[in-house]
Amino acid sequence: MAQPLYPNIKPYSSAWLSVDDTHQLYIEQSGNEQGIPVVYLHGGPGAGSSPAHRRYFDPEKYRIILFDQRGCGRSLPSPSLENNTTWDLVNDLEKLRIHLNIEQWVVSGGSWGTTLALAYGISYPKRCLGFILRGIFLGTQNELDWLYKPSGAAKFFPEYYTEFIQELADAENEDPLGAYYQMLTCDNEIAVAAASQAWFLWEMRLSTIEQHAITKRQIEDKHQALCMANISAHYFINQCDLSPNYLLSQIDRIADIPAFILHGRYDMVCQLDAAYQLAAKWTNARLQILPQAGHSGFESQTIDAFCKSADKMASFIEEQSEHQ
Repeated sequence: MAQPLYPNIKPYSSAWLSVDDTHQLYIEQSGNEQGIPVVYLHGGPGAGSSPAHRRYFDPEKYRIILFDQRGCGRSLPSPSLENNTTWDLVNDLEKLRIHLNIEQWVVSGGSWGTTLALAYGISYPKRCLGFILRGIFLGTQNELDWLYKPSGAAKFFPEYYTEFIQELADAENEDPLGAYYQMLTCDNEIAVAAASQAWFLWEMRLSTIEQHAITKRQIEDKHQALCMANISAHYFINQCDLSPNYLLSQIDRIADIPAFILHGRYDMVCQLDAAYQLAAKWTNARLQILPQAGHSGFESQTIDAFCKSADKMASFIEEQSEHQ
């Protein structure tokens, strides 16, 4: 029987944490204050956290921590590209752990959140109890080419890709990512708004196989679209601040930490091959290929697999604690 999301709950605390002279992170906690600490890392980069992310975890077993990464969502300022790199986010995450007085926690996330989770784990392996990762993205050039070059996902969605590049001049079509970055960082607010919605719409259309005929009318949160487009383009034009193949080459640092890796077979944003390569190198990881799922974290099969993985992780950690 498919497992649904846990019931909607409200945070028992919310606050802003200053992490440098510019940025304050919005953070919230829910569930059991004495439970297993778990932090959920949202996607994008720049998409922001969602109340639904709390619902992957049993609120009786977990102390659930959500936050908006610097420069997006309810964090301040937003959107902001200033001092905004992968390694800034890794350091923010460690500052958050220390601020919350947590010795070790489960690190979870989806899409870009898996990239950040891996980068954090590699930097701070002793702080990680385990990982629950959905929709693996390794931040490689091949993955970016798949998303934005005409030889990748565009082959499956030619009409949507045509709409995506309509915002660009013909001469810019050979480098859509670079062209979008220039548009999203220009001073023309009308052009920036149009570009951010086109960027956001392209990813929304790729993300789910359970919805059809997605249009700009369904972009309800214009601020989210702006943050995600602006920050994603900034990260991607800089290859996510990672050297080629960095995450796979460093996976031995966390190879002994237990991990559940979940990936939809029909994920058109993040290709299954990335998850397959990661699982092959990660000794203590289990890959579950979801046969009727795409990229979205809220398709029925993905919800079922994520919630069950979180339950299994909690049981494993509880058993380990009893034997210590």
